[in-house]
Amino acid sequence: MRALVLLLALAACGPAEPETVAAERYDSFWLWAGVKPQPVLGRARTLYLLDGEIRASNPGRYTALRPGIPHLPGRDLWLVVRTDTLAWSEPALPALTVRLDRWAAAGNRVQGIQLDFDARTRGLGAYAAFLKDVRTRLPSRYRLSITGLMDWSANGSPETLSALAGTVDEVVVQTYQGRSTIPGYEAWFRRMRGFPIPFKVGLVQGGQWHAPAHLEHDPNFGGYVVFLLNP
Repeated sequence: MRALVLLLALAACGPAEPETVAAERYDSFWLWAGVKPQPVLGRARTLYLLDGEIRASNPGRYTALRPGIPHLPGRDLWLVVRTDTLAWSEPALPALTVRLDRWAAAGNRVQGIQLDFDARTRGLGAYAAFLKDVRTRLPSRYRLSITGLMDWSANGSPETLSALAGTVDEVVVQTYQGRSTIPGYEAWFRRMRGFPIPFKVGLVQGGQWHAPAHLEHDPNFGGYVVFLLNP
């Protein structure tokens, strides 16, 4: 009997099983073009809305992906810009600023832009320089957010991360690829202790998540953003 009690106690002390990410438990969401709005958006306090893209094939053109500019009251709004190049030519950022102003003029609480760029850790130095230039030319009334990879915390140089900390307002760290949570995320977050940039954790709807014990006590942790999916 004592052996059974000991086994049960040890099991209770083991790592908790991850839970399915139910969007209804959260209040910040990514909404991509082509993803149908869900009832859960009614409880949204913050929306990261994919609004447009800048492509290497035409780096001076900001291509809007949404035909209209709706009024979305009662929530903070970030316009997400997807890009596959850092070689933006001059018309791109002014066109993006005009777009931000139009969303704000429609009565929306526009916070700023979030750049969605696949910046590998070895290329963080170039990305930091690019972001510094964007921050310099973006009107100060708008904030700057970026998506980030978990690998940055383990392999990014302290100097580069410090440079990012002085440039961007937040990083939303993606814990998923496609429709699935990346296995082994717990190990990456153990290495994020002392991450020098305000950050949020990006989860995918229907994925798996169990928060590391230290996360809620991290002074730079700002909550979660859920990437919504079509069924």
